[in-house]
Amino acid sequence: MLVAILAAIVTLVAVVAVAVAVLVARDRARTSNVSVKKDVRSISSVGVSSSLGESTGGAAPRAAGRSGAPARSTVNPADGLKSRFVAMGVFAAAVFGTLSAKLWVMQILESEEFGSASEANRYATVRKPAPRGLICDADGLPLVKNRASLTVLADPDVADDRDVVLRLSALLGVPYHVVRQRIQDASSGAQSQRVVASDARLRDAAFIAEHSDAFPGVEVEERSVRDYPYGALAAHVLGYTGTVTEGDLASVGEGREIELDDVVGRAGVEQYYDDLLAGDHGERKVVADADGNIVEVVSEVQPSKGSDVRLSLKGPVQYVCDRALAALIAPEDGTIGTGTGVAGAVVVMDLSDGGIVAMASYPTFDPAVFEGVVSQETWDLYQSAETWNPLMNRVIGGQYPAASTYKTFTGLAALESGFASASSSWNCTGSWDGWGSGEEKLCWDHGGHGTLDLRGGIVQSCDTVFYDIGKQFWDNRERAGQNALQDFLAKYPLESPTGIDLAGEAVGRIPTPEWKAENYRDYPESAAWVGGDTVNMCIGQGYVLVTPIELAVSYGAVATGKVLKPHVLKDVRNAEGEAVRTFEPEVVDEPDVSPEHLAYVREALNGVATDNADVSGTLERFGIDPAVVACKTGTAEYTDDGDTGWFACYAPVSDPKYVVACVVEHGGGGSAAAAPLGAEVLAAVLSYDAGTLDEMGKIAGSTGRALPDASKRAMTGRTD
Repeated sequence: MLVAILAAIVTLVAVVAVAVAVLVARDRARTSNVSVKKDVRSISSVGVSSSLGESTGGAAPRAAGRSGAPARSTVNPADGLKSRFVAMGVFAAAVFGTLSAKLWVMQILESEEFGSASEANRYATVRKPAPRGLICDADGLPLVKNRASLTVLADPDVADDRDVVLRLSALLGVPYHVVRQRIQDASSGAQSQRVVASDARLRDAAFIAEHSDAFPGVEVEERSVRDYPYGALAAHVLGYTGTVTEGDLASVGEGREIELDDVVGRAGVEQYYDDLLAGDHGERKVVADADGNIVEVVSEVQPSKGSDVRLSLKGPVQYVCDRALAALIAPEDGTIGTGTGVAGAVVVMDLSDGGIVAMASYPTFDPAVFEGVVSQETWDLYQSAETWNPLMNRVIGGQYPAASTYKTFTGLAALESGFASASSSWNCTGSWDGWGSGEEKLCWDHGGHGTLDLRGGIVQSCDTVFYDIGKQFWDNRERAGQNALQDFLAKYPLESPTGIDLAGEAVGRIPTPEWKAENYRDYPESAAWVGGDTVNMCIGQGYVLVTPIELAVSYGAVATGKVLKPHVLKDVRNAEGEAVRTFEPEVVDEPDVSPEHLAYVREALNGVATDNADVSGTLERFGIDPAVVACKTGTAEYTDDGDTGWFACYAPVSDPKYVVACVVEHGGGGSAAAAPLGAEVLAAVLSYDAGTLDEMGKIAGSTGRALPDASKRAMTGRTD
């Protein structure tokens, strides 16, 4: 094209130059050849008189030329016409010269390029989306499959055709304004076809096909959509999909090809491993006539399904987790507040490799509702604070005060720093005023625990013991270091991402003087770190936050001495069923802690299961021998809402295999609200290993119903 433009410019310049030269030559010739009138004396002899040339005084006219002066010149009128004809000729020559040059360039210089373009115009390439790979549990049980769906599509301008929109509304049983709104939705691209209805009835699809004249711009296409055979089971792990938007096209990753009609992962495994689950497009090359009708299929490549992804989840254990959470929190018709708490989460991790055996969060959602058109009502239901945010994965995204589950780590810190030993003892009277300020801090058991050693402090979750440990860190801060307690806690992933292969992981908080100064920089009177902050941190309150996944990994590190990287991927399999990628276990760290001190705390955690009557009774109710369990409860207090209960455990203590962490928001104390949930889940995973658990079922998504002030129903006073 550049060559053609340059050739045309050169030709035009040459023609203009020739035209200018001709005009200049013509002008010179005209100037040197002036016609002169000759003297005609015989005019006066014919008796014709004239007043032309006479003076006003009547003097006789002077004959031209008689005095020898040159005669007056006159211009020939034909000269102007000839110039115009020449100019027109030059212009015509320029036009035809330019056209000739362009024709020469097209026929000679660019003949191959235009030939290729002409050939390309004869063909059209039709792409066909590929089915996504399956998502299975650790044993190959499909948790996400594909199914065929009849999808009604409409061109964008159909929204302006009232008659067609009315016909679609009547046929599909969808209100007129909803049909029009769906067609006007440009989120999938300004020029793309809009989804009017998914899973259309076969008879409706046939009617549209048979009456195409009545539905211009409308067509029905069979698409592959995701199928979730167990409903909301493991919804937060599996995630959901959605159609491609303009934003997706702008941010597509390297090696990933997507088009506006494709489906991509939006959350969970669907999003994190989207490039593996997505297959390769099919391609059909056809010859089309001027009207766009296909007259010949030149070639066709079938789409190839994406790779299947196997997870570390164990379906039956996951089912118990989801079912138990729903039954605990919303037992009556799915209404939050009719049970214990308003929300919750539970996670089970395999301590041999970090694989997540089960992960559940409640309230939950049904991923199937995101297939096709998603109504505004559905979005409002799943993203509302009033419905307790069903889309939130509380295992990795929920941040809560750690409460007494923190005592495992602050107890270890006391042993490592020399502020406690196996021979240390404390006397709990139910309150503590170590500062001598007259303002007593209460233990959760207002009646007091009596004389306790550190093991007893952990077993009974005595606040007094840990208030005093916090005071010792404060009093010895010059010797041990201002952040000695925080530095030890940081050995465990209590405020850092665990690295799990799911998007949206939040992190906890180990508060420090620096953090407080920055956080309260606009309130100088509250910005200073004081002894009470250290004391509160020792019992997991104050500014402490932790996520359930962080707590599970940290308790796993206490059990094994190793910080494992948690993961949900087991392996990836191709179309032939061969494993082409396998997750390799990763030890992130091995905290530098005295084996003697670690053994002491482990034994104390086992004592929580065996010596604490509330906990041991709960374990026995689910058929678990307390002697094989190490655990800790916790109760986080709130000013205006009910307590949030924690339970963390691992088993068997002799050879730790699994760690479980669960939280119940605003449902009461840890031993009352969370321990039964954790015990049921632990019993399920142990039964699975024994080969006695194989039940699977469908889990319902959140109804969005919640009783007023549901979070305040458990404000009965703290009990660990």
